[in-house]
Amino acid sequence: MHCAGWRVAGFDFERQEQTLKLIAQAFGGDPACSDQDRVLRVPGFLNCKYSPAHPVAVEYPADAVYGPADFRFDNIEVSSVLALCGNTRKKPFGKHSHSEDDWAWVCARLAHDTDAAKLTRELASRRSDKSDPLYYAERTVDVASARLWLADGIPIDEVITMLEVRRRFEIPSALCSTRAREIAATAQRMIARRKTA
Repeated sequence: MHCAGWRVAGFDFERQEQTLKLIAQAFGGDPACSDQDRVLRVPGFLNCKYSPAHPVAVEYPADAVYGPADFRFDNIEVSSVLALCGNTRKKPFGKHSHSEDDWAWVCARLAHDTDAAKLTRELASRRSDKSDPLYYAERTVDVASARLWLADGIPIDEVITMLEVRRRFEIPSALCSTRAREIAATAQRMIARRKTA
């Protein structure tokens, strides 16, 4: 797990929370980490929330200060959810989380050439318990599609283009491109992990 930080000026609390939620949405991060009174873990200590625990470190690669204009997400829906990461609570052996069941269902449907738009609507309908079912469904379907395409030997640049084309009318172009690259990279990592497992 990685965190990113920026030195900023010119943000009120509402703008800060909106911007952090949009960044989390764009890059598949945790939107719960966007509240105004968020305190970061102290560097030098272990983050024991996950197993195995890992040390917290901070890097300062630049001294720049950023303002609201540097984060161009103004036209995006602010509400977002953590899509595929789920929580890390232990579950009984052999039991799958709802998200794992959704993943298997989406992969099986895509393998049988189910239309992605129809599949997205179906998944959003099935998961009305999510705070943003449509976002969750779009991301799940897109990551599963990218993984399938990459596994079929489609070059990653073409996968990125296919994802951009799929969402071009739903997401502003600058964010759509960034999102497509992140999703393709996520799918690529999933394939690499499976090969090394």
